[in-house]
Amino acid sequence: MADDGASAGAELSPPTPSPPLHPAGPRDPLLDAASFTHTPYYCEENVYLLCKELIRAGLADPVGTDLYAVFISNEEKKVPLWYQKASRNDDGFVLWDYHVICIQSRRNRGYVPDLVWDLDSTLPFPCPFPQYVADAVQPLAFADSIYRRLFRVIHGPVFLRSFASDRSHMKDPMGNWIALPPKYEPIVAEDGNTNNLNEYITMSTNDVGDLESMVNDVCSSKHGVVTNEMLLPKFFSQLPE
Repeated sequence: MADDGASAGAELSPPTPSPPLHPAGPRDPLLDAASFTHTPYYCEENVYLLCKELIRAGLADPVGTDLYAVFISNEEKKVPLWYQKASRNDDGFVLWDYHVICIQSRRNRGYVPDLVWDLDSTLPFPCPFPQYVADAVQPLAFADSIYRRLFRVIHGPVFLRSFASDRSHMKDPMGNWIALPPKYEPIVAEDGNTNNLNEYITMSTNDVGDLESMVNDVCSSKHGVVTNEMLLPKFFSQLPE
């Protein structure tokens, strides 16, 4: 993924970091992140394969209707997150250019929290959504600064049909790999598109719509909907069961 602040040339120190609100939790021994396919710096492909594996293993709906791929970025391509494995800091802080996670909606299971599947996080795997927002995102940490996060949310079935990447974003101007690519073949969309990654990671505050429209459109829009860090919890709380 071009989401590593180090490989993308971004800084690795926060402007004014807030302390984490929860200690990193122990991993669930039945859900080991190491059992999922993971290639460092290719988070978008990792999440694509994660969604497929959750479906195959019966941990998600048979067609992935409870899964959402979530691209985190902003206009500046400077995205602060905590509890990241790639961090050089005790609090796990990293400034990515973008990051991708999977959020699993559990609205149809009553009063249980949604889950966040982040293969690059040191938080519990999967992590309860409220804890991930509080610890990894820390919504109030950057207020109205250039570091405020935007979230492009794509419904799982749509993402699995539509996403494609030829990995060209991970090559330098000389054509050398910034980070070694996965060993499997690049992901091609059902319509034959071989590269549309930039359409997912490009987002601005102007893309954020009203809450009702976003909830109504997320399951049909090829590139999902864009929300901000303050609306994100409310957005997932209003998804249909």
